[in-house]
Amino acid sequence: MERTLIILKPDCVQRSLCGAVLSRFESRGFSIAGMKMVQLGQALLKEHYAHIADKPFFPGIASFMSSSPVVVAVIEGKDVVQVTRDMCGPTNARKAAPGTIRGDYSLSMQCNVIHASDSLETAQKEVARFFKPDELYSYKRMLHDITYSADEKQ
Repeated sequence: MERTLIILKPDCVQRSLCGAVLSRFESRGFSIAGMKMVQLGQALLKEHYAHIADKPFFPGIASFMSSSPVVVAVIEGKDVVQVTRDMCGPTNARKAAPGTIRGDYSLSMQCNVIHASDSLETAQKEVARFFKPDELYSYKRMLHDITYSADEKQ
């Protein structure tokens, strides 16, 4: 099974949407392998956003992402990276379809409720950035056998 990282951003925390967002992943059939609340510091933000740290808009992102604690979680399941991205919708929430997390809860490009890893390779790096191995758990959910067909179980 794959794992991916999600970050419930400051707007999600401040608007008390964490439970509603997390429940979507659990309802879909994914497991939460790890979760914690953290305050993001500048060093971690520069590492996490290294691909845009030199852009003129980065200080605004860093300010927003450090404005409140965030919830980081590792979600586990079959094809979880792509399914999670699809569930979130596009980064620009104004373009996100109703039924997606961003389409239902946001109208902003930056304050768009959730971050999700964009590839399996990125997910592996991001999970390792935020979680030690002993903070992650694998378990078989009681509903596993009716979530996946026999040929999809791993």
